[in-house]
Amino acid sequence: MEASEDLRELWRRIGYTEKVIDHFMHPRNVGEMKDADVTSTVGSVACGDMIKIFLKVDESDRIEKISFLSYGCASNIATTSVMTELVKGKTLDEAKKLTFKEIVEALGGLPAIKYHCAVLSVSGLRTAIAKYEVKKGRRPLDQDFVRTLLKGVLDPMTGRDIVSMGKVKSISIHNKTIDLELDMPEEDQTSKLVREEILDAFEGLEVSLNVKFSG
Repeated sequence: MEASEDLRELWRRIGYTEKVIDHFMHPRNVGEMKDADVTSTVGSVACGDMIKIFLKVDESDRIEKISFLSYGCASNIATTSVMTELVKGKTLDEAKKLTFKEIVEALGGLPAIKYHCAVLSVSGLRTAIAKYEVKKGRRPLDQDFVRTLLKGVLDPMTGRDIVSMGKVKSISIHNKTIDLELDMPEEDQTSKLVREEILDAFEGLEVSLNVKFSG
């Protein structure tokens, strides 16, 4: 896909660098991965920014393959694209240290209003690694882990995650059954979207998930 020079000039005026434009027009490692060891989904389609990360990890704990699907703007695509390039071939411990600032720097800069896209891509990466560690028995299935996944779930009305908003009233874990109580009205359309996003967040984990709304 190629853009006209007029369109490129418009993006430059917005504050997009040539690297941002390149990664948007020609995203690296994009697409579904059929043999992924783990996936993660963070963000919200309703908010206009959502990504799904696919990871394949080799026996030495290095990221053998990484790909993504994006449901968002040019910055969403570009930041996630460059993130995959930065961590491919690295160990999981090395990849976990990646910061959103490093993504912004790798793109030669980003409008401050779009920094949240870089933050989201890092969140997707760290969430995928956390899920992989739980699946391998290296990390406990505890409240900290559940909160990590829920931080990737956004309230469609505000664009903020439901943990920082104080929407998570309680988390109860018994064996592989997780009971969540959220401070949101059951009949609200927003609650229905949040429920779907929570189910997406826990995709691939052998758990039974119960979500209760009591707002």
